[in-house]
Amino acid sequence: MAEEGSKIHAPQYVPAARDRFRDQREIRVTKTLIDMKVSTLDTDGGLAVCEITSLQKVGPARHLHHEQEEWFYVVEGEHVIEVGEERYEAGEGDSVLAPRKVSQVWAYVGEGKGRLIAALQPAGEIEAFFEDLAKLSRTAEFEELKRVFSSHGMELVGAPLSIE
Repeated sequence: MAEEGSKIHAPQYVPAARDRFRDQREIRVTKTLIDMKVSTLDTDGGLAVCEITSLQKVGPARHLHHEQEEWFYVVEGEHVIEVGEERYEAGEGDSVLAPRKVSQVWAYVGEGKGRLIAALQPAGEIEAFFEDLAKLSRTAEFEELKRVFSSHGMELVGAPLSIE
C-alpha cells in the first residue's frame, strides 16, 4: 500500500527511437539526439533515464553535476569516458558511474553512430536542461553554454575531449 501523500504512477512504454513525450531533442552543439525514456515526472524527480545518440565523433564539454550521480551504459559504438582522473575506453555493454561533484566528460569515438544510456539520480532539472540545450545553435559560445549548465545545477569546468 502506498504511503499517504505519495503518487502511484502507471507503467510507461516508450518505443525505440522515441522520446517519452515527444520527438527526439536535437542538441546541435554536440551533434546528438536525446530521447527521455524515464521522465522526472514518472519518478517525482527521483530518476531520469535518457538515450543519447551521437551522429558524429563528439561529446559535451567537461562538466560536473552538483546534486546528481550519472550512470552511463554503452549500447552501441566506442566511447571514451573520463570521470575525475580516470579514463575509460568503453564499448558495447560497458558502464561507468560518475559521482556527483566529480568532473566528467565523454565522447563518441567510433564510426557510424553511437548510443549511450544515461541515468541520473536524483533527476534534478535534466529535462529542462536538455530543452534549453536544444535551443542553442551549433556554434554556441562557451559563456552561453556555461550559463545553461549553471542554471540547471551543473558546472562547466573544461573543454570537450579532443578526438583525433
